[in-house]
Amino acid sequence: QVQLVESGGGLVQAGGSLRLSCAAFGRSFSIYRMGWFRQAPGKEREFVAAITWSTGTEYYADSAKGRFTISRDNAKNTVYLHMNSMKPEDTAVYYCATSLVYKSTYDSNRNYGNWGQGTQVTVSS
Repeated sequence: QVQLVESGGGLVQAGGSLRLSCAAFGRSFSIYRMGWFRQAPGKEREFVAAITWSTGTEYYADSAKGRFTISRDNAKNTVYLHMNSMKPEDTAVYYCATSLVYKSTYDSNRNYGNWGQGTQVTVSS
C-alpha cells in the first residue's frame, strides 16, 4: 500500500506561480510513473502531467504545455508540479497519483492505482 501526501495548493492571482508537492510513503514499493490530475467543479477529472520514474520522461496535457513543469526527487519519492503563468481556468482540486506497474497510457486515470487526497488551487482574475 502506498500513501500519497500532497501539499502546496492555495490562492494565486492570474499570471502567478505555485508549486505542488506529492510525497509517496509505504513499504517496499517501486514507482513506475507518477502523474497529476485535476478536477474543476462540475467537470470530470483530467490529466495534467506525468513523469516516468526511471527515465524522467515527461508528459503534458496541451493545457499545461509551456506553463507547467513536472519534476521528481527519486531519493524522496516526491513529485512536483511547477505551475507558471496561471490562469483562472487552472482553478481545480489537483490530485497526484502513482502507478507501480508499467502502463502504456499515461493520461488515463484508470492506469493509476494510488491517489492523494487532493489540494485546492484557486486562480483569481
